[in-house]
Amino acid sequence: MYIKKFTFTEVERTKTMEAFFKDGILKELPSKEKRKVIIFLELIKKFESGVTYSEKEVNERLSCIYADFALLRRYLIDYQLLKRSKDGRDYWVNEDLTDDKK
Repeated sequence: MYIKKFTFTEVERTKTMEAFFKDGILKELPSKEKRKVIIFLELIKKFESGVTYSEKEVNERLSCIYADFALLRRYLIDYQLLKRSKDGRDYWVNEDLTDDKK
């Protein structure tokens, strides 16, 4: 998934966040890709650039946002916002894709 092909306004971002989050909890994932991108660009902000996370740490950060934290983790990898070591033990923010979106 090439995330940089999506553009959106601040109004679109705000409306999407208001529609799919309540009290910091993701109610459901949207069906439209553009809205998913908006959500995952927000979720990646839960992680610091330059820090390596274990799978457990990634799961802990995501589990307080959505019950299916594994799905969120997979999307973050699929959208290339998080990178993962070949053995799946280490995760880190893909700074090439997130710097201009934060």
